[in-house]
Amino acid sequence: MTESEKYVNTFSGTGKAVDNLERITSLLSALGNPQNKLRFIHIAGTNGKGSMAQMFNEILIHAGYRVGLFTSPYIIEYSDRIKVNNRNISPDELDDIVRQIRPIIDAHPKRGEFSQFEITQAVAFLYFVKCGCNVVVLETGVGGLLDSTNVIRNPVACVIGSVSYDHTAILGDTLEKIAFQKSGIIKPGCPCVLSPGNDEAVIRMVKEKAAKEHSPLIIPDLRDCRVITRDITGSEFSYKGEVYRTSMPGLHQVSNAVTVIEAMKFISESFPVTYENVSAGIKKARIFGRVEVLSKAPLVILDGAHNPDGMKALARSISSPDNKRYTIIIGMHKDKNSFEAVKNLIPLAQQFITVDGFSAGNRDLDKHDLARLIRKAGGNAAAAQGGIMEEIRHAIRENPDGGVLICGSLFLVSYVKTNSGKIF
Repeated sequence: MTESEKYVNTFSGTGKAVDNLERITSLLSALGNPQNKLRFIHIAGTNGKGSMAQMFNEILIHAGYRVGLFTSPYIIEYSDRIKVNNRNISPDELDDIVRQIRPIIDAHPKRGEFSQFEITQAVAFLYFVKCGCNVVVLETGVGGLLDSTNVIRNPVACVIGSVSYDHTAILGDTLEKIAFQKSGIIKPGCPCVLSPGNDEAVIRMVKEKAAKEHSPLIIPDLRDCRVITRDITGSEFSYKGEVYRTSMPGLHQVSNAVTVIEAMKFISESFPVTYENVSAGIKKARIFGRVEVLSKAPLVILDGAHNPDGMKALARSISSPDNKRYTIIIGMHKDKNSFEAVKNLIPLAQQFITVDGFSAGNRDLDKHDLARLIRKAGGNAAAAQGGIMEEIRHAIRENPDGGVLICGSLFLVSYVKTNSGKIF
């Protein structure tokens, strides 16, 4: 861990709860308001925002633009959430920026209230300005209305993906409340695209917000889309007469791609692109830990799905005509709706092996509690007896003709990716 990362870790994981954006506004003001020197594509949603961010990123890079990308959480290392044209901020670059801003942050009257996310966001904005980015693809952390990324003004486009139940303690316990928070990224006159397939309550809330802000709104119609082929390597589909291919499997990725295609119609007014740029970008886009095939023979899949809708999409992505059954290595956080989430995987599971100890801060659901929860939901589950990597290797040996799925948390994905050399 670098000195800069150690400094960021001196801040709280969540920061003091907020009911407005005054704190992040004051921090960025003290740093010269770097966000006002940048153009943004702002993305919110419960599921899909990471995949769509990668698609936008690849499309605009292919079109020749200098593109900043800010995502969360990191998968392999802290710096992979701050990229310019797919290159992580380097340790030296990170150190330079933190060294410059540390005195300002430490002197700030709200120094003790800031979150790690807010500090990282400030670093990212300064870095994107330094690199001369034409456009920044900006993914929200949690929610939208009160998310610190919502400090930006007049984005090129706002995009809202699939909205479902997650972070209910923060965002609310109904879809209306959650959608209210997500739709908070819509700005006056700023065009917005909402992913198809959302619940009527979500659609109603987004439409109301868009109308209030006089924001042009598009909700793609999947009747204009036809899936040609799909398998574990992705899908080929036609949309409004043009053919595209995703390299991320699952019909939900087709829905994400269609959302991106429609959003690019707005974005191209500021950053012109061609069909070839859009097609190539969607095809190139991949994201670590999203139905990521670590090995085809034996089949080993890694996925960060961690809520009911995410696991439903995962189940659809990996289901096969021959009813392949998986040994599922699973670990989840305490704040997730684990019971409803795991129900989606039970029909595909030969057995579940539950794990913990993959993230810091006592956030993991105890592996014995998770095993009991899965059994209560109707699954065959046992708590791991050995370490995570040991259990994965054992599962591969014991299920050579089926498959091994590792899932439940992006932090588990990060742990496995960091230690992947110990699997085979």
